[in-house]
Amino acid sequence: MGNRRKRILSGMRPTGKMHLGNYVGALENWVKLQGEYENFHLIADYHALTTNPDTSYIFENTIDMVIDWIAVGIDPEKSPIFRQSQIKEHTELFLIFSMLITTARLERNPTLKEQIRDLKLETITYGHLGYPVLQAADILLYKGEVVPVGEDQAPHVEITREIARKFNTTYDKVFPLPEVKLTDFARLPGLDGQKMSKSVGNTILIADEYNKIKEKMKKAFTDPQKLRKGDPGRPDTCLVYTYHTKFNPDETEQIYRDCTSGKLGCVDCKMKCSKAINSVISPFREKRKELEKDRGKILDIIIDGEKRAREVAEETMSEVRKAMLLG
Repeated sequence: MGNRRKRILSGMRPTGKMHLGNYVGALENWVKLQGEYENFHLIADYHALTTNPDTSYIFENTIDMVIDWIAVGIDPEKSPIFRQSQIKEHTELFLIFSMLITTARLERNPTLKEQIRDLKLETITYGHLGYPVLQAADILLYKGEVVPVGEDQAPHVEITREIARKFNTTYDKVFPLPEVKLTDFARLPGLDGQKMSKSVGNTILIADEYNKIKEKMKKAFTDPQKLRKGDPGRPDTCLVYTYHTKFNPDETEQIYRDCTSGKLGCVDCKMKCSKAINSVISPFREKRKELEKDRGKILDIIIDGEKRAREVAEETMSEVRKAMLLG
């Protein structure tokens, strides 16, 4: 038991092809953690309904997303990949957990308030208010002990801990209290300096070809005071320099000096950055092309992951029902 690896539950809504923000904020970290932890990777298709009840896009988006997950290095043999909607125990545990938390507590959730603001919502559904409870069910159904998230998601993990504590004290000790593992580079801004989002059109996709990357980078936000080559720049305020720090770290010191002195112009800097980004994602892009040739195989991988995840979920729910004297 002492040598057992701690368990992680990570997931995303099925949004289709992944962009650099997804890679930097989550996928890169998931790949690194594979050898250190026991990982489960959730396709959060029920969560997608909290802000959009249309389900017509979910299946194709799921396949596209999983192709990118595998292309960047997620090994489904080590880390089961599965759809939330296909493991019915998620909804059962969500229902039970919803009895253990007040609406007032959910209304205080700062991440929910941020979502309402960003999406400009005037009203929200019961499911949207309660989605941190569903997220708690997602994590605790697999007895997740570590949750890798950005700082903006940390309040959700705290709600999960509260619910686990409440269940354990009300019934019996079934669940661990999961710990937050903050992602090193949690949020990569979009090309306009705002939050990266495909709906806004400010992304670079993992699937983008080199010419497409260069075309998109030409429009990237830079220091507004640096109008032409020769003008001294301020790298610390420049989005392109932020990208360099992630995708081109070996050259950042020289780029910083050349930008501040005016030796390096923005066009040349953007092309350097495009090349660096392409060098990182080109192996993923090539693997993605191979995976796309057999989308049926991707579905088989997901179904296999669901079988393995279901075994764990059923075992947990058996413990839950026993603790509650319900079976």
